[in-house]
Amino acid sequence: MYSETKDSLFDGEGRRKYLCESEGKRFLNAAAKTDEQTHLFCLLLTYTGCRLSEALQVTPNRLDMDSGHVIFRTLKRRKCTFRAVPVPMDLMRRLKRFSQAHGPDERLWHWCRQTAWRRVKRVMTVAGIAGPQAMPRGLRHQFGVRALGANVPLPLTQRMLGHASTRTTTLYQNVSRTDARRLVRRMWSQVA
Repeated sequence: MYSETKDSLFDGEGRRKYLCESEGKRFLNAAAKTDEQTHLFCLLLTYTGCRLSEALQVTPNRLDMDSGHVIFRTLKRRKCTFRAVPVPMDLMRRLKRFSQAHGPDERLWHWCRQTAWRRVKRVMTVAGIAGPQAMPRGLRHQFGVRALGANVPLPLTQRMLGHASTRTTTLYQNVSRTDARRLVRRMWSQVA
């Protein structure tokens, strides 16, 4: 068994650690069939690329309806920093409705980290997703890969993911063969 490389989108055996496009669709379809709390949590992870613990810290006061951003407290840095990540307005409206049953500074999800992890993992299992990508971090990695594919500038992707260094964000430039094919297809059209 090979050791896993932290600075790679592949594990020690060469298996990808992010959801591909078809797995992402299956994940969202499976999440839509769960309870509202789990569904919204899965949508938040998918559309923002936030860390599981960061999603668990969201309160109604961190939903900026006017700008369409969710404000996350970045938990990986020594000092407390916040970042705003845009979400589709439909998701923002759903989160706002859901938040109405909570106090302004009350967490939207009262789960512990392990409960949140198990809920996301259960949705992955129902969606038929297996392997190293079948965990919440796989959604975060998917977000980074999708940002690259959509030509989101690297500094913006870095800010949205809450990375202290652009060097960490460049990890997402190392995508799988299937995604690489899709991304470089544009270059092929320029050849003779």
